[in-house]
Amino acid sequence: MPVIVTLGYLLWKSGETPIALNWGYGIWALVNIIIFHAAGNTWSDYFDFRKSVDAEDTFGVKTLTSGMFSPEEIKRLSIVLLAVAVAGGIALMCLTGLPLLWIGLGGAACSLLYPFLKYNALGDLVIFMAYAILPTLGTSFVASGAVAWDSLWLAPPVGLITVAILHANNTRDTATDKRANIRTFAMEIGGKASRITYYAEILIPFVWIAVCCIAGIFPVWSLFAAAALVPASANIKMMKRSGNEGTSAIGTLDEMTAKLQMVFSLLLTLSFIIAYVF
Repeated sequence: MPVIVTLGYLLWKSGETPIALNWGYGIWALVNIIIFHAAGNTWSDYFDFRKSVDAEDTFGVKTLTSGMFSPEEIKRLSIVLLAVAVAGGIALMCLTGLPLLWIGLGGAACSLLYPFLKYNALGDLVIFMAYAILPTLGTSFVASGAVAWDSLWLAPPVGLITVAILHANNTRDTATDKRANIRTFAMEIGGKASRITYYAEILIPFVWIAVCCIAGIFPVWSLFAAAALVPASANIKMMKRSGNEGTSAIGTLDEMTAKLQMVFSLLLTLSFIIAYVF
């Protein structure tokens, strides 16, 4: 979603200032980052299974724990996906310029090191880098020909909700993660602080959008994204229930947060398109 939101933002900016956008490169970046993230997810699944973070009694993807695929098959798939993403990134770099190399290396490092960093309470930070800062800067560069540093205004709202997906997952899985002898941010701060952190990760993006609209950084149409407060409030209520009912109350909260991320990002993108047209 950060690539789509950034492209929408650049479209709006092109109506304000003369920016020549290369939509072909933008779509290329979108496809490439999807492959990159798929490589990272399967890489993480492989290590989670090896370290018994994912087991038969845990939530989440069952591709390995169910026996649908073997660990080696998932590992090979991850390596192939990473190779395809790297090849696509190098080709795009040859067409756009060297700055993409450093952004791409950062993304590759996030994918490869994510399991180790996640097991040491740094997964949230990696997700923010990989799903907000790096794709925002990379998309602005390939689509406009220059790194648009102002596009980083998009990183907090898009990135925090993405981090909330992981945080909901880790809050739910605290007991099984402890059994697997790993440390996550949710484990480090405890249940009450984890709930408060989730509330902040969900609500700050809406406050951020409002402030950016007032400051003239985003068009007033971006307030349209506030419609996503409806699913956001349902998510917050679910997390709140976990304080009394335990982590079983948030069994599907990570999935609901992912849906919220999609709705929020699409509404924000649509607001930029409307602002460009009108």
